[in-house]
Amino acid sequence: MAEKNVAIVGATGAVGQELLSILAERKFPLKSLRLLASARSAGKKIRFEGEDLVIEELRHDSFSGVDLVLSSAGGSISKEFMPSAVKAGAVVVDNTSYFRMNPEVPLVVPEVNPQDIKKHKGIIANPNCSTIIMLLPLFPIYKAFGVERIHATTYQAASGAGALAMEELRLESIALAEGKPFQRSVIPFQYAFNLFPHNAPYNDGSEAKAAVHAPLGYCEEEWKMVAETHKIFGDEKLPVNATCVRVPVLRAHSEALNIRLSKKASVEEIYEVLLGAPGVQVLEEPSKNRWAMPIDASGKDPVLVGRVRTDLSQENTFDMWVVGDQIRKGAALNAIQIAELL
Repeated sequence: MAEKNVAIVGATGAVGQELLSILAERKFPLKSLRLLASARSAGKKIRFEGEDLVIEELRHDSFSGVDLVLSSAGGSISKEFMPSAVKAGAVVVDNTSYFRMNPEVPLVVPEVNPQDIKKHKGIIANPNCSTIIMLLPLFPIYKAFGVERIHATTYQAASGAGALAMEELRLESIALAEGKPFQRSVIPFQYAFNLFPHNAPYNDGSEAKAAVHAPLGYCEEEWKMVAETHKIFGDEKLPVNATCVRVPVLRAHSEALNIRLSKKASVEEIYEVLLGAPGVQVLEEPSKNRWAMPIDASGKDPVLVGRVRTDLSQENTFDMWVVGDQIRKGAALNAIQIAELL
């Protein structure tokens, strides 16, 4: 693999930091590495592979000579700056939501639809973390048996809301455990020792929420899982539904999946498929009532799966428990795997 000039946009964020870690771990062939962030971060240094790299202010002329851009700084930043990166000759792997549903932009999970990478016109979109974590174990089942319906309930960690939310949850947990007051700035209500339906923009039908890209009564996180699954699978008719919940876990999302299959299958046959699924690891000890937990997935590449069982209320329907690191496979690792395939 030829060495590449790489730029990371949003290098100081949680995903940006994970991108740096994974580039080093996987020995990505770097000719040069440029770290780009907001003006307030410019001039700061980040240690990488024994060298101090100086963060540069993100500008429209920041991409001269860059082959690959890994972007994770928010949709508005991608909207403004990524066309400039493409114009300069770079290929962008974008980890924000801005380009995902653009029909001209491939939306890729390498273990599911790597062939779509070839369709890119300068930008490839990284899917939502919850979608990636769901589809990794689901796609091989979809191929083997067909899927007639999917329902997902997610239990999403603070990592999905960014590094500041993670730190606020940590500090709030300490304060409440010690009986001290705590001033919140990221999440507007108590997060520690609590949970709540996802804080993504919610469509309540009001004129003020007209720009929310979700059906009435749904939040954008739930709608992302529906729309992105359709695009990645290339199956617009597949019924998908989701309920997304934010839980007081620092890192790694969990999901309870309920799937109705097209072909008859047994629990044993589903496990056989999962055991051979790329990027998936079956982790469970049923005799000890021990199943995959966020602490098992944190900092790990595989999506963990287990507790496959028959849904007694519907024919040929199964439940499955899935856990994955939102920052790694749900974001940074998936982006770098796309870059490796490029």
